[in-house]
Amino acid sequence: MENVVANPFRVTSVTRAVPRAAHRGPWRTFRAAAAMLAAAAVLAVAGCTSQDGLAATVNNGTGSTSVDERIVEISAEKRGEPVVFAGVDERGNPVSSDEFAGEVYVVNFWYAACGPCRVEAPLLEEVWQTYQPEGVGFIGVNIYDQPATALSFAEDYGITYPSVIDIVDGKTKLAFAAVTPIQATPTTLVMDRQGRVAARIIGQLPAASILSTLVADALAESQ
Repeated sequence: MENVVANPFRVTSVTRAVPRAAHRGPWRTFRAAAAMLAAAAVLAVAGCTSQDGLAATVNNGTGSTSVDERIVEISAEKRGEPVVFAGVDERGNPVSSDEFAGEVYVVNFWYAACGPCRVEAPLLEEVWQTYQPEGVGFIGVNIYDQPATALSFAEDYGITYPSVIDIVDGKTKLAFAAVTPIQATPTTLVMDRQGRVAARIIGQLPAASILSTLVADALAESQ
């Protein structure tokens, strides 16, 4: 089970439900990075709404390891059904889950007035630029703004991937919320090649390296 911790200012543990023997090297680096982030994170607000905090656990009794309980990596057998969505981006272009078929991709829920969304925006773009050549997709889901506001945000923060404008009916968020908790804005999901949620970050992304590790793990899985 995923643990819930009330304090949003402590950095301590990613529930990892994959074999501990796998990816030992990246996870040693990941654990070390999370520990270094602990001191800094007490000064930052993790998200724009009420959300879980971070607590230190290494083994939750289910064969998984945890580095940050706001950050959960889900074993393949527990990922549930693929997420199917369709919408229109800030430029009026249609976008759907079909575009990411067979690909690892990242989904970020955000809106322009969200402080943590602004802080993490350059980190998301950094990961996008790193993994775009490997075929990883990125899509934002703007849950509040009109297209002009989303376009202005992208220009101000150098964001080059599109965002679904979801303010009218919220259908895109609902499609993802049907299979995974989306308890705060921002929330970032890593999707596997089958279109299932492989990892979830609730609240502000602490560092680009954390998302990079989750994306690399998803890429390393057999197709």
